[in-house]
Amino acid sequence: MQAEEMVVLADERGNRIGTAEKASVHTKSTPLHLAFSCYLLNDAGELLITRRALSKVAWPGVWTNSACGHLAPGETHVQALQRRVPFELGLCPSELFDVTCVLPDFRYRAVDASGIVEWEICPVFVARTSADVQPEADEVAEFSWVVPEQLVNAVDQAPFAFSPWMVEQLSHQDLRAALMN
Repeated sequence: MQAEEMVVLADERGNRIGTAEKASVHTKSTPLHLAFSCYLLNDAGELLITRRALSKVAWPGVWTNSACGHLAPGETHVQALQRRVPFELGLCPSELFDVTCVLPDFRYRAVDASGIVEWEICPVFVARTSADVQPEADEVAEFSWVVPEQLVNAVDQAPFAFSPWMVEQLSHQDLRAALMN
């Protein structure tokens, strides 16, 4: 039997103040916790976007960034990314490279239609891969490689169709520039 996944709780300044079981954290009164977001580019400069699995507690079936996840106790943001992104996208850790933190201070709070709250200190990374992805079905319902400019235009035109964290992240010029280089 696998142990329950733990997340790291934080205070307003980002200090680690404890842990909680992931299953107990995403509720209508979610505590602030540590996470990361990752945007993955391929050799053609296309960006991977994913549609969250329908079994997800928060924002099921919503289109979002390539992968995201929570820090486990004792992990850095980069270590969590190197653990979670390969798992979610069916990659070997060595197939993920040029990991760069673009928005180190990003944080957000959002409430989905069911009342579930996401409240995270969530640095945003851009990474690259040359490999084919084979997403984990419990994490990703479907995926698409898109031209970054087209995604930015779609998010600008119809933000309601995407995760609120991706909409907010893509409003930052530093991220837009990193995706379009």
